[in-house]
Amino acid sequence: MIAAPQLNRRTAFLGYGACALAGCLWGTGFFFGRLALNEMNVESMVLYRFLFASLGMLPVAIVNRARFTASEFRTLLISAFFGIPVQFLIQFHGLALTTVSHASLMVGSMPVLLGVAAAIFAGERLDALGWGALVASTIGASLIVLGGHHGPNVHNGPSLEGDLLVVLSLCTALAWILLSKKLMLTHSAPVVSAYTILTGTVMLLILIVGPAVANPWLSLKVPLPPVTHVSATAWIALAIGGLACTATTTVLWNWGIHHVPASRAGVFLNIEPALGSVLGVKLLGEHLGPFAWVGGALILAAAVVLTTRGHDVQPELVLE
Repeated sequence: MIAAPQLNRRTAFLGYGACALAGCLWGTGFFFGRLALNEMNVESMVLYRFLFASLGMLPVAIVNRARFTASEFRTLLISAFFGIPVQFLIQFHGLALTTVSHASLMVGSMPVLLGVAAAIFAGERLDALGWGALVASTIGASLIVLGGHHGPNVHNGPSLEGDLLVVLSLCTALAWILLSKKLMLTHSAPVVSAYTILTGTVMLLILIVGPAVANPWLSLKVPLPPVTHVSATAWIALAIGGLACTATTTVLWNWGIHHVPASRAGVFLNIEPALGSVLGVKLLGEHLGPFAWVGGALILAAAVVLTTRGHDVQPELVLE
């Protein structure tokens, strides 16, 4: 009679621990992305990151063979397209124009965006406090954007263009999440995540390497992603970004979310913007102005309020 409650407490502890570790790893994603961007363009960095992620997810797909109907396969293709090429190319083009700290704080609005998407598309209700959290998060994002530079020389600081591109990438992620939730009605979360990453990586290969293969027939030559003139630091950053910040986090989060309530686990998403902004300030020498600090606090507070309440928002498919 005592063993069962002890087992439940232990399982819950491990579940929350898995979600917390996933949040910590997600928080380092922009930092490692920035290291790789010092030596290559956005397209090459995103492609290499997902090639490494695919190495981690391939065993999951092999062990968990899945059969998709024609309708499910179309949904998978659309989901992978929005979730991998569209989201990450926009997001890291934004990172190239802003700072790790600013980009990380903007990601803090994701739990609130999920709440709004659930209210609009899944019929879930937001009460007055929920809408208040949405307003606070919007004000916070606006303050962060206002704290950025608006000129063309933005390489050493935040920019309006970069911050807005990061927000746009979060909006495309919502389409991906809603489509993935539909697939999860008939397939497990690890299967959907693995097949989405693998399918999205194939799309990246076609979009990025395809034009370079067609160089003999093109007047404007497209270079292949760099291989020889890339430092060990960049390769390590790409490997960590793919294997740890994408593949491992997906497995950890999906395992944890099946053992603890999603509404409570969602709060661990807030580790990502907090840790990411700290890494940008401490390790990259970035600076957060007063508007950014206030805006970040509003976003995180709104996310905590929204994700610790008793609704059924399910953020388990966010893969940053």
